Amino acid sequence: FNKIIMPGITHWQSPNFYAFFPANNSYPSVIAEMLTATLGAQCMMWDTSPAAAELEQKVTDWIKDSIGLPSSWSGVINDTASTGTICSLLTARETLSNFNTNKKGLDKNIYRVYCSKETHSSVEKAVKIIGIGSDNLIKIDCGSDLSMDIHKLEGQIRKDLKENYIPLAIVSTYGTTGTVAFDPINEICLLAKKYKIWHHVDAAYAGSVLFLDEFKDDIKNIKYADSFIFNPHKWMLTNFDCSLYYVKDKSCLIQTLEIHPEYLKTSISNINNYKDWSLQLGRRFRALKLWFVIRSYGVDGIKKYLKNHIELAKELSNKISSSKHFELTTKQKINMINFRFNPDKRSKIKDLNTLNEKLVK
Repeated sequence: FNKIIMPGITHWQSPNFYAFFPANNSYPSVIAEMLTATLGAQCMMWDTSPAAAELEQKVTDWIKDSIGLPSSWSGVINDTASTGTICSLLTARETLSNFNTNKKGLDKNIYRVYCSKETHSSVEKAVKIIGIGSDNLIKIDCGSDLSMDIHKLEGQIRKDLKENYIPLAIVSTYGTTGTVAFDPINEICLLAKKYKIWHHVDAAYAGSVLFLDEFKDDIKNIKYADSFIFNPHKWMLTNFDCSLYYVKDKSCLIQTLEIHPEYLKTSISNINNYKDWSLQLGRRFRALKLWFVIRSYGVDGIKKYLKNHIELAKELSNKISSSKHFELTTKQKINMINFRFNPDKRSKIKDLNTLNEKLVK
């Protein structure tokens, strides 16, 4: 291992690793992962792992309450946000077609899905997979803060309606991948409600910050959305993979994805068989590591961890602001700082990009 693997590994847990998202792990999560591997539990149904199914419901409910989602919503643990996004758009498609597309396939594809130009690539992959096609994914321009321009979004919806397209879904982002920009979630919730369009909120990275009360107003209208996703494996002390997907109406999700061959039937009612909540039949015992993290740190400990990261970012942001050689390119909100080297205050973007590319190399 040390001779063959480690020399060629990208060490995500190193304090010097700054790509993608933070080195994010903890000893309780690692211990739980070891126990998960030891148990080898297959968690597709309550029958196959009763404790796992019940713990999954419990931890998703705890976290739902902690981050300010409506109490009536329901959650499931997936591998990554990409899976949750596919499930969300599939449910949107089936709900709008009265679940006929699952039976007969797409009859006439005149659907539109909307997102910003900064939205994660998983959304485009999802529209390809579910048969909508990337040509029908409309990427809306962003403002100076790189968040979705809601006026242009509404203008595009109106245009598509006039041209007899059917707006299927809006995907808004709470913390984009490139710069951690925040789409106007509350306004988009109201817009989606106005036009009766499915609204999926992708908070894969930044969703953890909703543990902090001062950020909960960012999603005060979330009750009007239809689904929400965030990844504890990105900023909640939980090792990869672990993604939480929440829905307003679990019955629509289940009706979209359920299938009951003879060998998977059960006579037990009033339980969650999570095989019907996502794409995979086989499921790992991911709830265990979330439970270990929550038990070990508590909600207050998680809040302290998040606040510390934000304070560190503020400190560095202030240093960059006062620097003669570097400058901020977007406003720092949580623990992400976007900045560049600009010692002689150049104004041409091409020159600045070339200069910073040389610096990085």
